[in-house]
Amino acid sequence: MANLDEIDRKLLAELQDEGRVTNVELAQRVGLTAPPCLRRVRALEEQGVIRGYHADLDASQLGFAITVFAMVSLKSQAESALREFEEHMAELPEVRECHMLNGEIDFILKIVSHDLQSFQEFLTSKLTPAPNVASVKTSLTIRTAKHEPGVPLPK
Repeated sequence: MANLDEIDRKLLAELQDEGRVTNVELAQRVGLTAPPCLRRVRALEEQGVIRGYHADLDASQLGFAITVFAMVSLKSQAESALREFEEHMAELPEVRECHMLNGEIDFILKIVSHDLQSFQEFLTSKLTPAPNVASVKTSLTIRTAKHEPGVPLPK
């Protein structure tokens, strides 16, 4: 875990809320001048605390009307089988998130699709026949009440 001071935490909170803020504006918000602010942000990037900057896209505006969560059980939980499954999921652009779980389900996936038909095609042609898959249970998202990427940081 990174050793962060109060200013680092403020920087992270501001950047998490608005990744496109200018360095000058960011520095003002956290009480620094621009050069040390930039040095701190670069150091946080180099440490891997900041992994990247992304636009938050509206999937439905881009034709991805369906979001599905898939619970996947594997035939084997050997490390090689787990890695093979993870590598396969990394190659599928429809799979937006892939989390290994403990318990009855081995993985939960977040999948986006244009419509129900294209999801069904993805399910039968790419997910179900994936390496080591024993079963797949899916749930379609009806609505999203909260979408808050990142972690809860105080400002």
